[in-house]
Amino acid sequence: MSLDQTQAQGTEEQRRAQALSLQRARPPIDVPGYSPQRFLGAGAYGEVWVAIDNNTGRQVAIKFYAHRGGLDSSILSREVEKLAFLHADRYVVQLLDVGWESVPPYYVMEYVEQGSLEDRLRRKGPLRVHEAVNLFTDVAVGLLHAHGKGVLHCDLKPGNVLLDQDQKPRLADFGQSRLSHEQRPALGTLFYMAPEQADLQAMPDARWDVYALGALLYCMLVGSPPHRHDEAVTEIERAEDLSERLARYRRVIESSPLPSDHRRVPGVDRALAEIVDRCLAVNPAERFANVQAVLDALEGRARRRARLPLMILGAVGPLLLLTLLSIVAWRWFSDSIEQTSRALTERALQSLDFAGRSVATVAADELERRFETVERIASDPQIVASLQEIANDAELQPLLRRLSDPALRTQLEAERKTLRAPSKPGPGLPVPPDQRPAAVKRLDARMAQLTAGNDRFEIASWFVTDGLGIQLLRIEPSDTTGQNYSWRSYFHGGSRDESEDWRPLPGQHVSRTQLSAVYRSRSSKHWSVAISTPVFSAAGPARRFLGVVAVSFPVRGKFIELGEGDQQFSVLVDTRPGDHQGLILQHPAFDVLAESDPGHLDRLAHFRLDPAEIPVPRDGDDDYRDPLGEAGGLPKFSGRWLAAQRPVRFQGHDTGWVVLVQESFAHAIGGELAQLRRAFLVNGLLAVAAVAGVLGLTWWLVMRSLSVGTNAFSAEPSSHVRLPETLTFQATQRQSP
Repeated sequence: MSLDQTQAQGTEEQRRAQALSLQRARPPIDVPGYSPQRFLGAGAYGEVWVAIDNNTGRQVAIKFYAHRGGLDSSILSREVEKLAFLHADRYVVQLLDVGWESVPPYYVMEYVEQGSLEDRLRRKGPLRVHEAVNLFTDVAVGLLHAHGKGVLHCDLKPGNVLLDQDQKPRLADFGQSRLSHEQRPALGTLFYMAPEQADLQAMPDARWDVYALGALLYCMLVGSPPHRHDEAVTEIERAEDLSERLARYRRVIESSPLPSDHRRVPGVDRALAEIVDRCLAVNPAERFANVQAVLDALEGRARRRARLPLMILGAVGPLLLLTLLSIVAWRWFSDSIEQTSRALTERALQSLDFAGRSVATVAADELERRFETVERIASDPQIVASLQEIANDAELQPLLRRLSDPALRTQLEAERKTLRAPSKPGPGLPVPPDQRPAAVKRLDARMAQLTAGNDRFEIASWFVTDGLGIQLLRIEPSDTTGQNYSWRSYFHGGSRDESEDWRPLPGQHVSRTQLSAVYRSRSSKHWSVAISTPVFSAAGPARRFLGVVAVSFPVRGKFIELGEGDQQFSVLVDTRPGDHQGLILQHPAFDVLAESDPGHLDRLAHFRLDPAEIPVPRDGDDDYRDPLGEAGGLPKFSGRWLAAQRPVRFQGHDTGWVVLVQESFAHAIGGELAQLRRAFLVNGLLAVAAVAGVLGLTWWLVMRSLSVGTNAFSAEPSSHVRLPETLTFQATQRQSP
């Protein structure tokens, strides 16, 4: 026997149904007034044919029973009785005629064009969620109407739900139905039948139809009834008789976990899944008490879903408003911080520019004093006279010209020594004789006398060259005396040093006091710069260039006192075009490296700034990164700085040097900015929190009011359909199977 058929209550019924199934060419009998059209289907107790009403021309369905009299007659009378009870219900297939005396007996009912729900599921598979819910609701309403008239269907399944031309359901096949006062068992179809119904001693209960409703909805969503799987079918089919078959079915249902496939169907929400679960509860006491309770649950779900957009709007609206307020507040906060930062930065850069002006003025004053000192010494009459005597010395000049010859640069060391002062004697050693020309000795003595009071400067050395560029003397004697340095910029007045074999053309020499290009000293090996000034003979037509008086300074030390603090310091940079454009002359990082890592200091000896890295004068830079500090890996000089630069000028002369003043951004405005940011942020968060609190409280009160209204509504007894007293009494009394 198929598991999809209603379970018959005896083997005789099964035998008759099988016999009927063999007769399909024509209906069992001709029904007067009706012309048979086609076979529609067969069940446990008979078969159904489609026919034409000869009077009206409408299609009808005729259900034939196997035999007249006996059990079949009672089945027919019961079904007709129930259809008569429900003859005016739009949710039930309508009864048109009955053939009590025919063999076999029959009844005529309206024909529903679209077939059964079972046919629809077989053809197209599971329904979409909203279609299933709408159909389920209509079926439940039809059942409720039946229950309201005291009729329990007891065999609800997809095959007994017919679909009309509008796809609206009609309940059919009331062969197993019971009236509320009937206390006889009724068997439904396996896997749609409540487990307690599968008992030949069970008494009808409204909760049987509740279980079948849940199984029907489950099947519409999933495509098969709950608990139906190969193992369960095999277990039930091994039964030898109906009683064992029903017992095995009960065990399968009671031992299986609650079905869950419907929960994985897209679109099935929690409320709908819980309705299915409660309908399919194994324990009748845990099931909905009646169909009205199922409809109430559906109505509650529909109400919540209808209110969902409002709830979402109620949640999202305040959230969007809060987000918008937050964005506006954040923009205001950001703009305020930005404006304040610009104002503080501009003020700090103005202060830094003033400091740069002051430092540049100090540097210019230092250079001017040194220029004046060099010019004063160079204009001393004895210095001029000594250089004049050397220039006119007929015996000395040939030697000086030979020393100037590039071809003999490495071959005349003995001649050069004649220009050098004696070395200092060691302990117990005699003083070597001084073999220098007398004019050179007098020049040396006078230079020593004039420069003795200038120790306030950090000086590398004083030196004098003749008109050819030969170094005649050097305070603190060294082996550079006697060398030709006309290729140095401090002699020829150019912007860069030339090669050592280069010699200037006649008249190519410095014409005024000037600052030389930066060079690497041969004696000290330090980066140095020289202030040089020309020495001329007496003014007039016979004015003659006699040589150069110069003083050199180490630029990586405290060449100029620029001033330095913990959070602000100054840097001296040579921006003049040439080989060393951008060379950093002074930087506090040099002092740090000199103490901690002299080797690294040597590696940074040629470090130069790209001209593009130097801040624009007056405008400054509010996000400056110290290149030397970062290259040296010194945390003290890393990070963000404010920087301003000022050129070093005096007497209308641009030295080509600039003073770069740097101040830590955090020290200059970072503290004020951080404090202001904290204040804005705290106040903004408090304002947003206050708005969020008000909106949240309002939303909670609204949701609570709606929730209370829903609970109050659900708590009220339904007035849609009032159940008969006997049926209500039974549903109340049977709280357990």
